Amino acid sequence: MPRNNNLRTQSTPPKEKVPPKQPQPQSVQSILDFVIPTEHVELPSRGKFYSSEHPLYNNESVEIKYISAKELDILTSESLLKKGIAIDRMIQSILVDPEIEVEDLYIGDKNAILVSSRVGSFGSDYPAEFVCESCAEQISHTFDLSSLIHKGAVEDDMEISENGTFFIELPQTKVMAECRLLTSKDDKLMDKLKVRNKKLGLSAPGLSDQYKLFIVSLNGITDRGLVDEFVNVMPVNDLHYLSKSYETIRPDLDLSEVVVCEKCDVENNVILPFTANFFWPEQ
Repeated sequence: MPRNNNLRTQSTPPKEKVPPKQPQPQSVQSILDFVIPTEHVELPSRGKFYSSEHPLYNNESVEIKYISAKELDILTSESLLKKGIAIDRMIQSILVDPEIEVEDLYIGDKNAILVSSRVGSFGSDYPAEFVCESCAEQISHTFDLSSLIHKGAVEDDMEISENGTFFIELPQTKVMAECRLLTSKDDKLMDKLKVRNKKLGLSAPGLSDQYKLFIVSLNGITDRGLVDEFVNVMPVNDLHYLSKSYETIRPDLDLSEVVVCEKCDVENNVILPFTANFFWPEQ
């Protein structure tokens, strides 16, 4: 059978080219319309000491956002750093609930948020340096921020008023002291007192100044003049008992760690230092 050369010489028609799919234009809003990642931070206070009107009342955790470029701008703002408010502004920015004010946070809860935000953004390894208390050798140590545990006697059956206060009976005078936890606002006030006293050539604020801040009433008496005067003349036995009891109750992160000096083998009880590279770890 003869071959059909005509069929052999006919060329195959080229396939029609399909233009590549172009991305559909999106609005600015749709580009930004994504779920911002968040995490829940366990509060050392478990929300037990906030008043019934506070948004964290009886809440064992608080929701925060991960640090973004916005928060990095806050942390590097020269004006905010100079005023000493960069950290507070950053924390305020990452709190999901806008009704929570940084100044109203208890110091331990604020520390927990600060550490969690750092771990979520830069990891748990935190290198820092300190001086050995025995031989004055410079020691480099890496803290594991993820291993920090809560401290404080926050018991379910603890007597706490609706205003978040608790009671400590002084052993010598038998006075019932109504106390509250110190907040971030109180911490700032103590710092201002230190600066003021230094300018005036006075000694730094002592423990009695802290007592005057956290004592709400004595045997039901709330007059600040009388409370402050009682603190000034309080027997040393009561002072020591009040201080120890308050620290036992006060919820916080345990920021202490025992580090052995490689030069002299002395154990150093180190409090985790919040240095400038806390949010700017060396790469």
